[in-house]
Amino acid sequence: MALSLGTTEPDSPLPQVGSDRRGGVRYRRAALMGVPAFLAAATLVVLTAQGALAAQFAISGMPFTVTADSLEGTGFGQFGALDNMAEGSPNAGDTGGQVLVIVTAIREAKLTNLCQSVELGGTNLVITAGNKGTPVKASGLTTDSTEISGKLAAFDNIEIGGDASTFEKPPIKGPLGSFGQQADTVDIKNVRQNNYATTATRFTLPDLHMGFSSKGC
Repeated sequence: MALSLGTTEPDSPLPQVGSDRRGGVRYRRAALMGVPAFLAAATLVVLTAQGALAAQFAISGMPFTVTADSLEGTGFGQFGALDNMAEGSPNAGDTGGQVLVIVTAIREAKLTNLCQSVELGGTNLVITAGNKGTPVKASGLTTDSTEISGKLAAFDNIEIGGDASTFEKPPIKGPLGSFGQQADTVDIKNVRQNNYATTATRFTLPDLHMGFSSKGC
């Protein structure tokens, strides 16, 4: 969600870039099913840009945690995708270098008390921002997540089950024939995500702090 610290399976196209998926990932319909309304509601919005591509870069394969007290956004969309690691990545394990993710995208987002952490061999690199009265702001925010939760989520004019390639509300589109959902606005409390990638066309992080800690977010 916040800074891009890291990011996993077959094909997810760019925003209207045909079958050019983020790093050549192959897309599977099964991957798109599921992202139900509840998930969408609980889904924090911070994502990858460039259309149906999950992340336009090879992910490290190291998951990171993102939390926020609240997320408010306009232009929300969500669909399934696959992210790819660099060939020969030591983090591939038995995944084959690919990870099935939930792509969440928001045109304009505000987050309060943002925290992002990644475990690095016994310690955690932790980033915090927006915790002193001024929220974090992001444009064209997208996140690739394997798990999303929230205490309360509210959507205005949500559409569930639409073909993600036809979406106009979020900043990116999904692949043709992919199951997705979109809404005019999203408001989520106590958001928590397990992410592999995050991108934004612009990220403003007031009161930014980065350091190492024995505990993550």
